[in-house]
Amino acid sequence: MSDEVNQAAEQLQKTYLDEVTGEQVSKTELKKRQKARAVEAKKAEKAAKAAASAPKVAKKKGDEMADLNPNQYFEIRSRQINELREANHADPKAFNPYPHKFNVSIKIPDFVEKYSHLQRGETLKDVTVSVSGRIMGKREAGSKLKFYVLKGDAVEVQIMAQAQDAESVEAFEKMHEYLRRGDIIGVTGYPGKTAPAKGGDGELSVFATSVQLLTPCLHMLPTEHYGFKDQEARYRKRYLDLIMNNSTRDRFKVRSKIISYIRRFFDERDFIEVETPILNVIAGGATAKPFLTHHNDLNMEMFMRIAPELFLKELVVGGMERVYEIGRQFRNEGIDMTHNPEFTTCEFYQAYADVYDLMDMTELLFSEMVKEITGDYVIKFHPDGPGEGAKEYSINFARPWKRLNMIEELEKVYNVKFPAGDQLHTAETGEFLQKVLKDNNLECPPPLTNARMLDKLVGELEDSCINPTFIFGHPQMMSPLAKWDRNIPGLCERFEVFVATKEICNAYTELNDPFDQRLRFEEQARQKAQGDDEAQMVDETFCNALEYGLPPTGGWGCGIDRLAMFLTDSNTIREVLLFPTLKPDALVIKGEEAFLDLQKEQQPQQ
Repeated sequence: MSDEVNQAAEQLQKTYLDEVTGEQVSKTELKKRQKARAVEAKKAEKAAKAAASAPKVAKKKGDEMADLNPNQYFEIRSRQINELREANHADPKAFNPYPHKFNVSIKIPDFVEKYSHLQRGETLKDVTVSVSGRIMGKREAGSKLKFYVLKGDAVEVQIMAQAQDAESVEAFEKMHEYLRRGDIIGVTGYPGKTAPAKGGDGELSVFATSVQLLTPCLHMLPTEHYGFKDQEARYRKRYLDLIMNNSTRDRFKVRSKIISYIRRFFDERDFIEVETPILNVIAGGATAKPFLTHHNDLNMEMFMRIAPELFLKELVVGGMERVYEIGRQFRNEGIDMTHNPEFTTCEFYQAYADVYDLMDMTELLFSEMVKEITGDYVIKFHPDGPGEGAKEYSINFARPWKRLNMIEELEKVYNVKFPAGDQLHTAETGEFLQKVLKDNNLECPPPLTNARMLDKLVGELEDSCINPTFIFGHPQMMSPLAKWDRNIPGLCERFEVFVATKEICNAYTELNDPFDQRLRFEEQARQKAQGDDEAQMVDETFCNALEYGLPPTGGWGCGIDRLAMFLTDSNTIREVLLFPTLKPDALVIKGEEAFLDLQKEQQPQQ
């Protein structure tokens, strides 16, 4: 390990500071960048000379910042706004670029809906409205007529500002002096439709009598032509993504509707919504690798929860017979198109229900939710992303759904006869599973436990599930918290739902036998000892709760993020997470460096 540290330190010493970007790079890379910048500088100088000798074209007033690059724009705009701030601090009567309050009388979507009936050239001067939003476009027609495109709640409206509607020409010029594209402004005026000289129906507008800067935007917004489409940048700057792309906002409105529908579904069936701890002494309730953290006051290691299951079942023991929770889970596992380290689930537990009751509830919940949100039971989904010629699934959520028995289907797919259910955990079955994997050119990452190998084989079944499909009849060794099958020894009463090859739901008749539960936990502990980081630990508190008596109970969990992916036709989970997990970028590193510099300044000099 020390050799690796020394090697890393040696490599760091061989890097050089790029003063433009602040990055540590190799000498070769630094020279490459410097050469590229020199070429760009010569091009810019040549372009400047060409521009100087070209015929002069008069710029419209207000366009003095149009030709700046983003860095120049930010520097000049920041200096301008900061000077206004300082002047206002010195004299409160001076112009304030960050006022405390603006009274909004009507939202832009409501304004558009209420006054869209107006005819060409019709105005309502006796009606006063106050709207606010962000300037997405700005143009002028002479010095006494200005137009703004104002966006609020993802809806745009035109602002038409005429000098004749202001108190005076001086007041008109003053109120528009500092406004730039991207600024948030408040507008007071009256509704009407324009009467274009070239004909047409006219544009619904707010005819402004006063315009107030509420919050300046210091950065140059992306142009309307090119937009803001870079995927990585959109995830890192979700605020800018929401400003520029209404489709992003629409996605998260659908996500919100999914959660609202699920909540309403359970509330109408007398379930109680609860909250359980995020920090756990034992990471239980699911088969996953947890995040480890430390509690300073208690001086103990703790885990971020991987599932709320055990807590929810303890509540059922206590007499809360129908409970559910919608919340975040945390799993220290890989990041890919459908997995994020933190994600949202819904879990519910219902006393005196079993896995077969939950199948019917699941079909009803998801099919009617899809119908209500999208207007149809059938949705289109592009697993590789949208585009011409892209693969498209037509997913039908209408009831009833297909149901596959796991072992029976595996025997058909691999053309083998599996051992009996009560023999699936044995070493002989382990050898059998390894042979099936090898014969079908499938690789299972170690440790090669029977549960992991079987799960790998089930992947073939999952890949065939496009329409919602139940896979049921899991072996007990794959389900340490599920009750045994009442008919087939070695199996348990559990199902998973797959849509477009991805799992969206998992449920089972809950194990309420404390003796059996303890044996299952001990088996999981043995798997963990073999090197399976995802195996569960023995939870003595939960075992103690079971000893007080858990009634026959059905338990269910689903991934909200996966549902949102399907209902918004998003092929990556990052599209439906407002702030997905990403490696730190230059902005984050800059903040960390500033904090370290501040720490050094505050340290007493030796």
